[in-house]
This record gives sequence, structure tokens and C-alpha cells, in this order.
Amino acid sequence: MFSFTDIPTYHHQLLQNETNCVSAVDYYLSRIRSASLLNAFVEVYDTEALQNAARLDDERKKGLPLKKLHGVVIAIKDVICFKDHRVSASSGMLQNFQSLYTATVLEYLLEEDAIIIGNTNCDEFAMGSSNENSYYGKVLNAQDHTRVPGGSSGGSAVAVQAGLCMLSLGSDTGGSVRQPADFCGIIGFKPGYGTFSRYGLIAYASSFDQIGIFGKTVSDIQLLTEIMAKTDVKDSTMHQSSIAPASDKEKYSFAYYRQMIEHPALDPEIRTAFKLKKTELISKGHVVEPVEFDLFEYIVPAYYVLTTAEASSNLSRYDGIRYGHQSSEKAENIFDFYCNNRSEGFGAEVKRRIMLGSFVLSAGFYDAYFNKALQVRRLL
Repeated sequence: MFSFTDIPTYHHQLLQNETNCVSAVDYYLSRIRSASLLNAFVEVYDTEALQNAARLDDERKKGLPLKKLHGVVIAIKDVICFKDHRVSASSGMLQNFQSLYTATVLEYLLEEDAIIIGNTNCDEFAMGSSNENSYYGKVLNAQDHTRVPGGSSGGSAVAVQAGLCMLSLGSDTGGSVRQPADFCGIIGFKPGYGTFSRYGLIAYASSFDQIGIFGKTVSDIQLLTEIMAKTDVKDSTMHQSSIAPASDKEKYSFAYYRQMIEHPALDPEIRTAFKLKKTELISKGHVVEPVEFDLFEYIVPAYYVLTTAEASSNLSRYDGIRYGHQSSEKAENIFDFYCNNRSEGFGAEVKRRIMLGSFVLSAGFYDAYFNKALQVRRLL
């Protein structure tokens, strides 16, 4: 029976003919079918994945060297564009939209022979923290169906949690990789803004959005990070520094926010686990020190003002003419036509955020809210 621990072990098994890529894809397709109740996937590329697996097996038999992600089975969030595949941001607005190009980070993975097995369910346009705001219905936590998996990248997190793929990609605007990773008990990595190209990522809030990675080992996520962090001329917001491989032999300096760890609202179990990890790191020779930060109360208000403003602007393109759902209801004028398209195409949470964003950008409140939030973010 096929099993996966990490990429190096998997590649060793392939080279020793203990398994093959087709067996790996078959295994995950079977698990996806048996776990359909979780609603983690929007679409599964079963035929394509098996064809790619067979091709890689043939190349390996011919003695061709293994690329870094040879046969690694990866799922992608339904906001990451993949040419000739549907991408809908889990919204009725884009239900049948087919991408005309592939996101840069996905191109980098495909160049290293990764196998994309499907796209995963998420909160509509990545707006939410529970994955209950999807056009395709909510995603269930594989460990406990009565609990949410977190969001907005809940489908990607559950796909790794339930063993439906080896790794997955999500996107993070204000915690949408980190939070579902925590809720699902796996590892989620959200790099600093500008580390990965955003080209091909459907926008929620452009100055916040960042593609992230879900996995079960730090080493696997580190490998994907090194591959995905290459520069991209199509994204001018990327910084140009390279990602240096980490080493277990090096000593590092870690910082943490004292106010957060000592906050009375923090779950005692999390506080205890943090202190144990801190003790472990210090015992290994690392430096772990608190950092003072007294602006926590301003983070969430600034986040909501800025992200909803950007969402209001970004989602204005979905009007039923250039992109998106067209209402079948007859409209007597262009205003009603737009109104019908957007009212039917967008879900409740997206409408709320568009309305809030339009409000803070309006003439009477732009300086009081949006400009002030920009100043607060600069301080943060």
C-alpha cells in the first residue's frame, strides 16, 4: 500500500521501484473519492494527473534524473490560475470561468515535475475564516465534522490534513493559510509579502495577498519555498532577495510578542505548548527573546478598512460584461443589468465587504478611514 512521509523518502521509494507515480496518484484519487463528504475539492483532475504520472514513470524508466518535485502530488486553492482549467474563487460569479494562463508559482512547480491533482474549495474570493462562505458549500474538518477547518484556505488545509494530496497551495490575506493550518493540525507557511509572485492569483486585497503552502513536514515546505521564490518580471511587488537553504546545524534568533503570549484571551493549552517549544529551542542553543509591541488593538480595524477598500476596487471588474455571471432576468437599463448580475453572482460575505470598502473609499469618508488606515499600517 502506498504511503507518504516526505518528498526525499518518496523519491527514494521511486528510485528503488518500491512504488511509482501512477500508484501514488491512484492512492490519492481513491482517498479523495472516499472523503467526498469533506467537500475539500471543487474539481479533481483525475485523468490528467494519471497521464502525467504515467509520463513521469516512463521518463524514470529511461534513466532520466528526477527533478526536485518529480511525481509530488499537489492541490491548489481555487483562486490560483491554471491554464485551460476552471478557476472560480469558489464564487457563483466565476462558476464556469476557464483560465487563459498559469500562475507563475504554479509554472515553477510544474517545471520541477509536480503533479496537480485538483483545485480546492475556499471561502468566496478568499473572504472568510471558516470556509463556510463558498458557493460550493462548506468544508468539513476531517478530524471533527462538527468543527470548521478554518479559512479561507480550508479546502487546501483539509486536503493535506486528510491525506488527499502530499502538499497544497493556499493564499493568505490576513491569516488564511496560518489559521486553517492551526485548525487542522498541519503546517502552514505564509511568506513575507513579495516573496512569491502573485501573478495568476485572483485578488482579494492586492497589497496583502500572498500565496502560501500547506504540508506535514518543514523540509517539504522549505523545498517548495526555494522553488517558488524565484523572481518574476510579471509581478513588480516582488523583492529580489533569494531564499537561502536553512540548516539544522545553524543557531537562530527567534522573537515573540510578549503581549500576545501573556494576553488573558490566549488559550492556556496554546500558551503551555508555546512555552515548551521556547524551552526546547533554548536548550538547542537558539536565542528566544520577547519583543514589545503595543499596537495590537489597531491591527484588525486597519486590516478591515484597507482590505475591504481594495476588495471593492478589485471586484468592480466582475460586472457580467467583462467577467462573470450574467443574470437571466430582463433589465430595463444598464444599471439594473449590473445590479442583477452582481446581486446574483456574489455571496453575502463578499457583498458585505464590497459595501464596507465602497463606504470607506467614498468622498466623505476617504480621509477619515482609508487614509488614516494607511497611516496606521505604516506604523504597524
